[in-house]
Amino acid sequence: MVGAFFTSPEGPMLGGLAPWQDVAVSVSPATSRPTPRTPRGAPWSVAVGVPPAIGGESDPSWLVSSVQAVLATGSGIVVIRSCNNVISDRHWLAREYVWFLIPYMIYDTYAMYLCEWYRARDQNRGHATTFRNFLSQNRLMITHHAVILFVLVPVAQRLRGHLGDFFVGCIFTAELSTPFVSLGRILIQLKQQHTLLYKVNGILTLATFLSCRILLFPFMYWAYGQQQGLSLIQVPFNIPFYCNVANAFLIAPQIYWFSLLCKKAARLFDVPEVKKEG
Repeated sequence: MVGAFFTSPEGPMLGGLAPWQDVAVSVSPATSRPTPRTPRGAPWSVAVGVPPAIGGESDPSWLVSSVQAVLATGSGIVVIRSCNNVISDRHWLAREYVWFLIPYMIYDTYAMYLCEWYRARDQNRGHATTFRNFLSQNRLMITHHAVILFVLVPVAQRLRGHLGDFFVGCIFTAELSTPFVSLGRILIQLKQQHTLLYKVNGILTLATFLSCRILLFPFMYWAYGQQQGLSLIQVPFNIPFYCNVANAFLIAPQIYWFSLLCKKAARLFDVPEVKKEG
């Protein structure tokens, strides 16, 4: 089985705002700490989780994230449907879409740093201090991006040879939750946090994240087992050990981010009860 790769769970960290956030700050999945607004005048009003039109300028980050997510998910579905044999069947999108993903990941990393730089500008901090803060506050996400670019991209493009397009297609579908996160940001901008649409969107974000970022791994093991005549339980013992290790490293941050989303969802639905008790 081919250990495949994930893009950032919420699109760029520009889109790191959880869809149930009920205040005008974001909580980065990588740090779980509130992030202040970006100062006025930043290009595109770039900010971690700041919705469009802050400071009178539009923020296209949500659009970039959503477009990339739709393209990735669509490509993944095409690849999955085209591969009857999950090991040897091939589809050109499994390899070619990665070339589109590389500049997106670079943009994502640069956008994160740009957010930190504009926050630091008003505090008169030096470049060295700004860079250290950027690394310390985004350790998990930066590691995530670096592993994708310098480890998993070479694996997907070269080291796996001509095998495993099906699994690469499965991983592409992990982006399905991103448009719902972007919609959550738009609803926050419109101050619609307590509407039914906002809550439904939050539930859809949880459902798509769970199905396409966590349950995706058992599905890939199951699909491999069906091809080889193995049960789901038998698959981990009949594939190379490094594949299990790689998949464990990939699913671990997804579980962590999902736990953060669940906490925010619980907080949202607990708010009315707290008000009643008060």
